[in-house]
Amino acid sequence: GNQMYKKELLNLPGITPLKGSIMTNPGLMANFSTFVLSVGHSAKIGLGLIENPESKKIEKNINLAQYNIDLLSLLKDKTKNNLTTEEDQLLNQILSDLQIKFVQNK
Repeated sequence: GNQMYKKELLNLPGITPLKGSIMTNPGLMANFSTFVLSVGHSAKIGLGLIENPESKKIEKNINLAQYNIDLLSLLKDKTKNNLTTEEDQLLNQILSDLQIKFVQNK
């Protein structure tokens, strides 16, 4: 869940965990990569791949998953040629992964 995304964030160039950052308190650090990871995380919750952090249960919601995948696709279109290489790779990787999982879990 959150630990996986924190690990992914730690592997991004230019991301250094600071006291009070998303590594210790989600919501304090806002940038494009953390936003993409957050939307991707919501899509995974909708696909039933990870538990809903509020209910602590697996709650499949295909409409929620589709919305978040569509949102990432929209971001990809609207940010074309305006992202760093790392941001572009992250967005493409997460979007591709979610699209495959969506088809598998539909």
